[in-house]
Amino acid sequence: MKRFALLVFLVSPFMLSAAPQADYEKEFVTSQGKKLDIDLKTGGGIAIAGWDRETVAVKGFREGRDGKEAILEMEGTSSGVSVSSHYRGSRHNRNGGIRLEINVPRRYDVHMETMGGGVSIENVEGRMSGKTMGGALMLSGLKGNLDLLTMGGEITLKHSDVDGNVKTMGGEVLMEDVTGDVKPSTMGGNVRQKNITRRSGEVRGRELNISTMGGEINVDDAPQGASLSTMGGAIHVHSAARFVKAKTMGGPVALDAVDGWIDASTMGGNVEATMTGDPSSGKRSVALTSMAGDITLSVPAGLSMDIDIELAYTEGHEGDYTIKSDFPVKQEVSPEWERDNGSPHRIIHGTGNVAGGSNRVTIKTVNGNVTIRKM
Repeated sequence: MKRFALLVFLVSPFMLSAAPQADYEKEFVTSQGKKLDIDLKTGGGIAIAGWDRETVAVKGFREGRDGKEAILEMEGTSSGVSVSSHYRGSRHNRNGGIRLEINVPRRYDVHMETMGGGVSIENVEGRMSGKTMGGALMLSGLKGNLDLLTMGGEITLKHSDVDGNVKTMGGEVLMEDVTGDVKPSTMGGNVRQKNITRRSGEVRGRELNISTMGGEINVDDAPQGASLSTMGGAIHVHSAARFVKAKTMGGPVALDAVDGWIDASTMGGNVEATMTGDPSSGKRSVALTSMAGDITLSVPAGLSMDIDIELAYTEGHEGDYTIKSDFPVKQEVSPEWERDNGSPHRIIHGTGNVAGGSNRVTIKTVNGNVTIRKM
């Protein structure tokens, strides 16, 4: 026991002294609902956290080879607090900057701009806007409105009640345990959503809208519908209502449960879609397209359908691909090879009318099987 106490005595002072000392430190008396403005021309990471005090506390840490040449300026204004940084002199190609750690009242607006560095904001209510020229956005425990951009870095938004936009020019986007209408966008990276609750009580709910220039899209739930687009990557929707419109230039599409109409296409990959809900309620049309892959559609037994299927197969693949349906479908094969529009091919054309044919069901694929299942 004495030996353990001695160890604690020896280690604790070292741990305390290891914490870096701030190069700049200042505290401002303020009030709820005002605004923090940040402009880091030197670049640098920013960490902002809400607390239960009517003050804004700022700590600045010089970092990097040229950090000693960086100057931080802070002042209280009528609208809140302003923080900015710049370098001495006019020399270019600096390496370094000032990293900020800031506490603000829990209800406070934030606008930030930095020439490079990760940004984290947690436990703040208000309008949060701005951009970083390169670095991750880590957002948690927020309430209010977002308009945030990173020119290169991942975005993580969790445990928040917010509306608005988050965008990265290159990186993944993860949204989890979020209430509100937030539009995520990435020029290159996966988009994943889990446990998202859209605004309720609106006359016309807002659909989920996600686009990425290259990466997967994974949606847990879209109760107001979803419009999804990626230039290259898989699309997976676990459940949705009203509609799903999904388009990828290359990758599979999987729609596990859609209570509404479906429009899904891929330039290369399989398409699997399952329609759920009351087959006589609302619009129930289906359009599924793949330029190279299998297509499987599962629908309720009572769905009224006008079925139109085009299955094209190229030379050397005679008999490799088929149309299988739990509903009556008449099949015809084009008598000759068609040599226009790509490689020589023939088309298996399937048509059917089920329960009056109220909903148009169109399926097109090349060198892939088509299956229609009755649930």
